[in-house]
Amino acid sequence: MELAYIPSPSSGVLYLGPVPLRGYAFSILAGLFVALWIVDRRWVARGGQKGTAWDIAFWAVPFGLVGGRLYHVITDYQLYFGEGRNWVDALKIWEGGLGIWGAVALGAVGAWIGCRRRGIALPPYADALAPALALAQAIGRWGNWFNQELYGRETDLPWALHITSTEGGRVPGYYHPTFLYESLWCVGVALLVIWADRRFKLGHGRAFALYVAAYCAGRFWIEYMRVDEAREILGLRLNNWTAMIVFVLAVVYLVVSAKLRPGRETVVEPGTAAGGTAAGPADGSTGGDDTPDAAGSGSGSGAAEPKSAGKDGKADSPEAREKAGPKKPGTGAKADASPKGDASPKADDGAADEDAAEPGDAKAEDAGDTGAGAADSGDVRSKDGAGSAKKG
Repeated sequence: MELAYIPSPSSGVLYLGPVPLRGYAFSILAGLFVALWIVDRRWVARGGQKGTAWDIAFWAVPFGLVGGRLYHVITDYQLYFGEGRNWVDALKIWEGGLGIWGAVALGAVGAWIGCRRRGIALPPYADALAPALALAQAIGRWGNWFNQELYGRETDLPWALHITSTEGGRVPGYYHPTFLYESLWCVGVALLVIWADRRFKLGHGRAFALYVAAYCAGRFWIEYMRVDEAREILGLRLNNWTAMIVFVLAVVYLVVSAKLRPGRETVVEPGTAAGGTAAGPADGSTGGDDTPDAAGSGSGSGAAEPKSAGKDGKADSPEAREKAGPKKPGTGAKADASPKGDASPKADDGAADEDAAEPGDAKAEDAGDTGAGAADSGDVRSKDGAGSAKKG
């Protein structure tokens, strides 16, 4: 007794008057638009300019479609160039047949051209694209459901796919919905890449390499379940071999890139900073320590200017003069150090000159009367020194 199953559409084409709306084409286009919306947001979040993703897609999308079709036609050429076949059918892309391997490979060439024209590197753009591309595949796979193609072995599971078409040698029955398995797997890959990108700050193409490796791992076992006609090498379908080889290359790139170029790019597009602005540093700062106002105030008042400090870098303040004053006699000329405290005017004048040369005194032109204040708070100068000598 049939309890549950996934029904197939009676037709993969919906006619809007004379215009045919094909489910396969609609799924591909829907996936592309969702992917472009996501990659544009991710590119801006990485510091790029809004709209750049769409400009690059102008080159990447056509190249990807051509590459996907070429891979399918080349690997399944017997469907179009065998006996009783019509080669014109190879151009009918709406009937199905896009190889993801060729789409990614040639699409990367188109993306590289677009990046070159914008003056940006391909790896950071590929990192922004990675989860978006996985979601595009998840949506695009439903085009196989509209065409009743690419299903797996027979099964009695409640989520079995009911195939009703007999076109192309199909046998009606209940089969594994491999299109659904791959669609769900791609959603999981997108979530994995988003999480890993946030957690480990992946850069230099490593987010894209993670997407490739994770997708290949799922594609291998899903491809192994399929029963549609395909070329085989040593008992394995060609796509299985492709998945294994590409998986190994992606893992090697992850390891080598992490060692050679750790971290993430800080600037991904010319004219923008790490924070996405073109007017200066991301934090809004405008200068460094060599600007006139680097000490604090921008008005110039209350800030210690380079010429207002002594050799030891301390500002001339009353507290500094009070601390420096009593120590000067001990460091002055030998004439100040007489046992009886006698001092001649000449000796005091020399001491005053040496005191003025002490590192703690101010040498700035705008010091004002601070020099006189320092002389009053220090030892006795010329006249006072002479008077004390007479009294002695």
